[in-house]
Amino acid sequence: MNMTPMTKAGAEALKAELNDLKQVQRPRVVAAIAEAREHGDLKENAEYHAAREQQGFIEGRIQEIEGKLGSAQIIDVTTITNNGKVIFGSTLDLMNLDTEDEVCYQIVGDDEADLKQNKISVNSPIARALIGKEEGDVVVVKTPGGDVEYEVLEVKYI
Repeated sequence: MNMTPMTKAGAEALKAELNDLKQVQRPRVVAAIAEAREHGDLKENAEYHAAREQQGFIEGRIQEIEGKLGSAQIIDVTTITNNGKVIFGSTLDLMNLDTEDEVCYQIVGDDEADLKQNKISVNSPIARALIGKEEGDVVVVKTPGGDVEYEVLEVKYI
């Protein structure tokens, strides 16, 4: 089985969502189905069909999360000694050498990636170019708009 890398924070977020689905959402939709059944004819009962659809969504999401957690390799970078190397889960301060703009990214799993929070997927072109590099290295990232050069200013394991 292929193990999928995931940060500790990402795994905790999925576990919290799974707990909410099982403990709160699922019982609520079961109660809604029971209430809709009491209203009589199920063929023309929109509440019943909506609740059944919601139940299908919840059960599907539960299976999806359990599958992701089951194949996850949870990596906690705070337990790893920082040797200045870019690894999965590390947080990087980079400088675009063309524009001299500084950015900060954390390399995370595919499900955790969110550019608005400066979290990039380990499978993104920039992360693939950065993995294994060290502080002070200059990295060329191939983008659709052309090659972009970044200097790795600092690597943090936080």
